[in-house]
Amino acid sequence: MTSRKPEKYYQILEAAQKVIAENGFHGSQVSKIAKEAGVADGTIYLYFKKKEDILISLFEERLGDLVGRFKARLEDTATAGEALRAICEIHYSVLEQNINLAYVTQIELRQSSLELRKAIGLTVRPYIQLIEQILEKGVREGAFRDNLDVKLTRHLIFGAMDEAVSSWLISGQKFSLTAQVDKTVEFFLHGLKR
Repeated sequence: MTSRKPEKYYQILEAAQKVIAENGFHGSQVSKIAKEAGVADGTIYLYFKKKEDILISLFEERLGDLVGRFKARLEDTATAGEALRAICEIHYSVLEQNINLAYVTQIELRQSSLELRKAIGLTVRPYIQLIEQILEKGVREGAFRDNLDVKLTRHLIFGAMDEAVSSWLISGQKFSLTAQVDKTVEFFLHGLKR
């Protein structure tokens, strides 16, 4: 059983998400994050050694929550195709409902240093592995091609959803992201089926 972190830890992460979304990682001083969180600057360092740790923890927490939602929803899916749809629906709806999280996950990952991107990449791994499990299930079911390159395809699926969210942000959210689920899943399934 894991112990829950103190409330201030989550308060700081929530503030960091907002400040980083508004100012970018490099423009987000610890003092801005502390002010938004309603804590003293020094309080931040009780939970995080450096600013980079805040961003990594933010990815760990938010993507951990997302993977938890996926797993709960997948219990109600019978086929790999339904599971893929569930992942896409959750991915798009969570980011559409939380614009600050969308900005942080889409923009900051690309602008951070290589070392920081690698650390954040580790937090994305469980999500990629979940997509891989769905693809393997589809192959076992006979719904997806048996010659499917699962390792490559898991990245293509993640990357396609990632790019759809980036395009939505760049457009100024001029269209509904969740309205793109059907077309996205149709595209995936067309390429995956026998």
